[in-house]
Amino acid sequence: MQTLQVALGERSYPIHIGERLLARPDLFAPHVRGRLAAIVTNATVGPLYADALERTLVQAGARTLRIVLPDGESHKDWQTLDRIFAALLEARADRGTVLVALGGGVAGDMAGFAAATYQRGIVHLQVPTTLLAQVDSSVGGKTAINHPLGKNMIGAFHQPVAVVADTATLATLPPRELAAGLAEVAKYGAIHDLAFLEWIEAHAGALVARDAAALAHVIQRSCEIKAEIVAADERESGARALLNFGHTFGHAIESAEGYGTWLHGEAVAAGMAMAARFSSRLGRLPAPDAERLIALLEALGLPVQPPRIAPEVWLRYMGRDKKNEAGRITLILLDALGRAAIVKDAPEEPLERFLAAA
Repeated sequence: MQTLQVALGERSYPIHIGERLLARPDLFAPHVRGRLAAIVTNATVGPLYADALERTLVQAGARTLRIVLPDGESHKDWQTLDRIFAALLEARADRGTVLVALGGGVAGDMAGFAAATYQRGIVHLQVPTTLLAQVDSSVGGKTAINHPLGKNMIGAFHQPVAVVADTATLATLPPRELAAGLAEVAKYGAIHDLAFLEWIEAHAGALVARDAAALAHVIQRSCEIKAEIVAADERESGARALLNFGHTFGHAIESAEGYGTWLHGEAVAAGMAMAARFSSRLGRLPAPDAERLIALLEALGLPVQPPRIAPEVWLRYMGRDKKNEAGRITLILLDALGRAAIVKDAPEEPLERFLAAA
C-alpha cells in the first residue's frame, strides 16, 4: 500500500492506494468508529463490493446503512440526489453520520454533494472503484450534479476525510471504462509532466492489458500530481484550472450528446485532441506534438474525433463553462507537451472556424 497526503491544513487527508484495501478495517476505523456509515453506491457496483465494504465497516466499529442508486451519468441529477437525502432522513441520520462513496465518479460526486449539504454538512469518505475515479474524481473535493443546460454546474467544494483506492476492484472494470480512466492519466502527463507522458507512451500496451504494476504506477503518479495542484489551489482560482485540459470541449460533447452517451473519459479524450489541435492552430504547440498526444490517446483505445455538433451548439455549452469570466470562453491549451496554460478570452473567430471544421 502507498499512502499520499493532500496537504490542506486542517482539511488534509490521506489517499491510500493498494490491493485488497476494502478488507482493511484499520483504514476506515479512524473515520467511522461509533458512527453510522452510510454507503452510497449504485446497482452495478453494489452487488460486487458493498457486502465486503459493509463487513469491514462493521469490523471498524460502525453501524451501516446502504443506499443504492441507479447507475450512469444520466442519473446524476436532483431526483437521484434526493434519494440519498430521503434515505438519510428515514434512518434519522445525524451530523455524526459518515457518507461512504463506493463506485465511480458519479457515485463519488453524488455522495460528496449530499455530504456537503445534508444538515449543512457532514463528512464523507471516498472508495473509488473505477480507474477514472481513482486517479481523478475521488481526489480534490469537487462534488456536483448535472443540469440539462450544463455538466457539473450545481455543486460544492467538500473535501473527503480519506480516499481508499483498492486497485483490485479494477479487475471487474469493463474495457471501455478502463480506457476512460486512462484518458485522465494521459491528461496529467500532457499538462504537467513530460517524463510521465513518455512513460505512458512506453507502457500503453501494458496499461490496456491491465498490468497490475503499470496501473499501480499511473494511479500513484496521477494522484501525486493532483494532490500537489489541489494543495496549491483548492478552489480553482488559478492553477487548478489546468486540470480541466480537454474538459471544456469534453463537457460540451457530454451535454450536447446526452449524459451517458459518451463516457466522461471518452469525451475528455476527444476534448484533449481538440485542445491540442487548437493549440497548434494558434501557433502555441508544434503540430507534431499535437499529433503525438493524439496518437497516444488512440493507443489507449480512446476516441479522438468529436461527434458532429453545430458550431452554435458548441459555443452554447462552452459559454456556460465554470472557468469563463465576463462571458468570455476560457480554454486550457498546451504550450508544450508537459506544459499547459490558462487562456482567458479565447480568440472568437479562430475558435468558431475551428469548431465549424471539427
